[in-house]
Amino acid sequence: MVDVGDKPVTSREALAECIVRMAPATLRAVREGTPKGDALQVARVAGIMAAKRTSELIPLCHPLPLTNVDVDFEFVKGGIRVLTRARVVGQTGVEMEALTAAAVAGLTLIDMTKGIERGVSIESVRLLEKSGGRSGTWKRAAASR
Repeated sequence: MVDVGDKPVTSREALAECIVRMAPATLRAVREGTPKGDALQVARVAGIMAAKRTSELIPLCHPLPLTNVDVDFEFVKGGIRVLTRARVVGQTGVEMEALTAAAVAGLTLIDMTKGIERGVSIESVRLLEKSGGRSGTWKRAAASR
């Protein structure tokens, strides 16, 4: 584990995404309600819970006192875009928490829809931007979004 004890406490934030690909009929079921219930609400709670437990899942991650985790969804052509934002006031960043929230929310959408379509998949899990700390602000180039 990296020693962050001498780093200053700053406000830090990270934004990540996950794209979950599915057929139009499956997207319709997510909008209207799957047999398991409201897939988006279940995925939202799963993403938040996952962000809070990142240090238990990823070796060498510091446990962080998260101040906020947002999990939002956007219907896109051929799937659902999961957007997660994690915030902390601390000595290390929250990129892994935002990424973990996105991945687990995406996996939860797969679980909520696997009875409708077996081929649902996660296309990408990636960091879009981060701010705070010594390295400042970083944003993924718009062309690669």
